[in-house]
Amino acid sequence: MPGASRGASRCGREARRGAEVGLVADVPDTIVLERDRDLDGRLWHIWLRRGLLIAVGVVPLFGLLNVFGQRPVTATVKAPAATLKVYAPTRLRGGLIYMARFHVKAHEDLKSATLVLDPGWAESITINTIEPSPVGEASKDGRLSFELGHIPAGQSYILFMDFQVNPTNVGHRSQDVELDDGDTPILTLDRDVTVFP
Repeated sequence: MPGASRGASRCGREARRGAEVGLVADVPDTIVLERDRDLDGRLWHIWLRRGLLIAVGVVPLFGLLNVFGQRPVTATVKAPAATLKVYAPTRLRGGLIYMARFHVKAHEDLKSATLVLDPGWAESITINTIEPSPVGEASKDGRLSFELGHIPAGQSYILFMDFQVNPTNVGHRSQDVELDDGDTPILTLDRDVTVFP
């Protein structure tokens, strides 16, 4: 009996195979195989799709190459009384947390060293911390003013500031830095920043 059932199942399977061929649907009326399967006359669509995929991959690549910012650069300006170095990025992105370092090297005695920053340092940018804390903070003609105190000749003062770029902040603005001794300007460092979305 086991052999008989095997033979019956084979015959049943063979019968079903023939039925399956008859059950496969024909090509739908709205599909033209040359156009839809073979892409006849639409081969450029493949290149369009590939191009769009490459464009999506290029954006992170540009980010790695610092096109959209984050990598800090050092800008230096010298005067007979002092040297100022600012180490901070000039290209930023929305949401970026970054640090700026202001290094003042006194060549002469600075009785009341003061850093004056353009409004671009705080415009739509959150100042998270300032270390060490300045002796005093004020506004000087709409600019941020940080009194550093006395810096003897030959000595240095380093001020660290941490920032975060607000996500809606996009554009190009000035971030000049001025070093004063009291009310006397000593030097000005010109710098600009570009903020990407």
